[in-house]
Amino acid sequence: MAVLLLAEVNEGELALDATAKAVTAAGALGDITVLCAGASASAAGASAAKIAGVSKVLVAEDASLGHRLAEPTAALIVSLAADYSHIVAPATTDAKNVMPRVAALLDVMVISDASGVVDGDTFERPIYAGNAIQTIKSSDATKVITFRTSTFDAAGDGGSAAIETVGAGNNPGLSEWVEDKVAASDRPELTSAGIVVSGGRGVGSEDDFALIEALADKLGAAVGASRAAVDSGFAPNDWQVGQTGKVVAPDLYIAVGISGAIQHLAGMKDSKIIVAINKDEEAPIFQVADFGLVADLFEAVPALTDAL
Repeated sequence: MAVLLLAEVNEGELALDATAKAVTAAGALGDITVLCAGASASAAGASAAKIAGVSKVLVAEDASLGHRLAEPTAALIVSLAADYSHIVAPATTDAKNVMPRVAALLDVMVISDASGVVDGDTFERPIYAGNAIQTIKSSDATKVITFRTSTFDAAGDGGSAAIETVGAGNNPGLSEWVEDKVAASDRPELTSAGIVVSGGRGVGSEDDFALIEALADKLGAAVGASRAAVDSGFAPNDWQVGQTGKVVAPDLYIAVGISGAIQHLAGMKDSKIIVAINKDEEAPIFQVADFGLVADLFEAVPALTDAL
């Protein structure tokens, strides 16, 4: 079996953590060829070639592949698909945009958020907010899969894969780039951070979310939020952790003023160590927490920040 893995490339640079975890996930499926596509992708290709377990790297550079447009990237993958039994990617925002289009063009199913590989035809994925694991067996000739990277360790380095340049394929011209609006931040990216500090509705206001940010900055952590906090306007949408937000699995997850609704737990329960701070001792978050502090967050968080 042969695997084509769509690497996560942002502004010409490889998102190493997500790509390396997808390499681990795909390792049991066969020889892995990594595809780096973008307006600029040669640097990403060089980085991908160093990941252990990668047999070959394909680099496709063209203006049509820039600005994260899904349709030209999907067309490129379909043009290469005949040589591969599996087409996979990390379950990032970009891949969730591209891979369903690839599956539709190939007239096959897409297996999204796979968390385990049983064999070349059979995969596991979480359902019901992570409370059950669904086992899927596909009879499609080509398997199209996105892997939930939070459940896999990143592949190491030390690889020396050959790098080959390929054409961009036919641009279907279904979309065009108009404008990017990017929020700049010195903090780590939420889905790959080693430490995440999240705030919930209990924080009370957008101004009081500064307490969460101050603690995160002390720890060099990313900032997250529950859906309730986002819906209340306390935090931006891209901070949301949960079933309808981002899935994280850091070494340390600190939940402040978060009750622990099942939808939130689905996005962070794989964290290595979970710390909860909440004044309600009956809050469900304490059922999954390794360490719990029943306290007023407006007293506990500033004290913790000062101590750090």
